[in-house]
Amino acid sequence: MIDAKDMAYLERCVALAEQALKIGDEPFGSILVSGNDEVLAEDHNHVAGGDATQHPEFFLARWAAEHLTPEERARTTVYTSGEHCPMCAAAHGWVGLGRIVYASSSQQLIGWLQEIGASPAPVAALPIHQVVPNAEVEGPVPAFAQRLRGLHRRLHGA
Repeated sequence: MIDAKDMAYLERCVALAEQALKIGDEPFGSILVSGNDEVLAEDHNHVAGGDATQHPEFFLARWAAEHLTPEERARTTVYTSGEHCPMCAAAHGWVGLGRIVYASSSQQLIGWLQEIGASPAPVAALPIHQVVPNAEVEGPVPAFAQRLRGLHRRLHGA
C-alpha cells in the first residue's frame, strides 16, 4: 500500500524526471532506498547521449550489485517515475532488489505517446511481473499522472 513516505520518494523521482527533461533527456527518474529508509543512490535518464541503456533503474541495479550485500539488496525499494522497461526489470530481478514502486505505468506511457503521435519504443512494454514474476510491485499512482503526461508531451513538442 502506498503511504505518505512512498509519495515523498515518488515526488523526488518526478523531480529527477523534470531535471532530466531540462537538460534535454527523457523524463525518467529513480531512487534506491534502503530497508532503513536511507536514500542510497538516485539518477535520471542519460539516453540523450546515444546509449539507450542509460536508464536510471538500470544504473541503480548496477550500483546495488557493487555496493550492497544480497541481503541488503532484498530489503531495498526502488522508486521510479515510470514502470521499469523489460531491460530494467530484468536487471532488478538478476541483482535481487526488493520492492518496486512506480508513479506511472508503461501502459500509460504508451497511451500518452499515441496521443501525440510519437514513435513507440523499440522494445515491448511488458509489465514488470512478466519479466520478474515474484517482484513486489506497486503502481501506478494516479496523483502523478497528469504531471508526468505533461513532461512527455513537452519532450515531444506537444
